[in-house]
Amino acid sequence: MNKFRPLYERILVRRASAPDKTPGGLYVPDSAKKKIAEGEVLAVGKGKMLPDGSLRELDVKPGQRVVFGEYSGAQIKLDEELVVLREDDILGVFE
Repeated sequence: MNKFRPLYERILVRRASAPDKTPGGLYVPDSAKKKIAEGEVLAVGKGKMLPDGSLRELDVKPGQRVVFGEYSGAQIKLDEELVVLREDDILGVFE
């Protein structure tokens, strides 16, 4: 994979893939698949810049599974399609 380092409070996420089949066994074409709003954190920035100039460490770490808003972030294409989110776009972390 190409090297990509998110800056400040940004987080690089690999979106979870949609299932290829329905529970009834029907195949779902790529054009009909809904984008999943969860994924795995691949990299995080150094932290959120506070008004006093200090950095606050982010709550998420690489390897965690997160849920985010369906239309949040920016799509980028490296070796695969990834999403760059701000920490505020993340709704929760799977424990």
